[in-house]
Amino acid sequence: MTSNRSWILYSALVVVVWGVWGALSDLPTNLYDYPDQMVYVIWALTMLIPCVFGLRGKRFDRRPIAAVYGLIVGLTGAGGQLLLFHTLTIGPAYLVFPITALSPAVTALMAIAFLRERLTKIAVIGLIAAIASLVLFNISGGDGDASAGTWLLLSIGILIAWGVQAFFMKKAASVGVNDGTTFAYMTISGLLLIPVAIAMMGGIPGGFPWQAPTITAVTQVLNAIGALFLVMAMSRGRATIVAPSTNALYPVFTAIVSLVIYQKVPSIYSVIGIVLAIGGSALMIYSDERRNANSVSGLDSVDERSLT
Repeated sequence: MTSNRSWILYSALVVVVWGVWGALSDLPTNLYDYPDQMVYVIWALTMLIPCVFGLRGKRFDRRPIAAVYGLIVGLTGAGGQLLLFHTLTIGPAYLVFPITALSPAVTALMAIAFLRERLTKIAVIGLIAAIASLVLFNISGGDGDASAGTWLLLSIGILIAWGVQAFFMKKAASVGVNDGTTFAYMTISGLLLIPVAIAMMGGIPGGFPWQAPTITAVTQVLNAIGALFLVMAMSRGRATIVAPSTNALYPVFTAIVSLVIYQKVPSIYSVIGIVLAIGGSALMIYSDERRNANSVSGLDSVDERSLT
């Protein structure tokens, strides 16, 4: 019996693709003041591209359980994204992002409670380090005190939504829903919320140069592809490992790409976050690999005893 390590490959692809996307994603807003809601609309449409590839060679699962889990994954992900846009208009980004970055903790706790996934001591240390790195990556300079209000409740709502999304990705895989079907429901959910995004803008805005939607489409394709890789990683690996490691490591790659493209030197918080992210993810992967090795060794011992 051999362990399935393909989750490591797909997790690495998530880190690389989302890392590049993270470095380029703010270009339409910074260069052309393109509305965040329009970015969402284009993102939802670009989801169709990886959706086609995700379903290639696979049967669309029409079971009710596949629809329920798929729509939960899609609506919590897309709904959280839309909620984030509104939250950033009423709350400080330097406090909102550290809160929402803790969503892998929700995923891990749900996996432990409902999927009976267990963490070794080494993995727990890695999980804590990864979560700490998420907070450090999202700390930005800000002056003055920000009083907690509606934005705090909304931030907690996003945190829970994205944590639940990752958990149900794993849950869908556990009942035999294939990756393509789960991603198809994510795409459908994203498209269903386009009218909500347009309503938040008061209609489709005009007056933007063609470069704005074009750059948005290019960057959001990366976002959509990364989402597909995440679904594939979650279906093959343990949620307690995949969720925190991918969320911790892709900002590392974003920092590297930003350094190369923009010559932007990471802050001391980012440097510490990079160290914690790499170290924490390495510990979690090492723990998972050691558990798999022990499991295989134990099975081999049983087989040897049965032959004697």
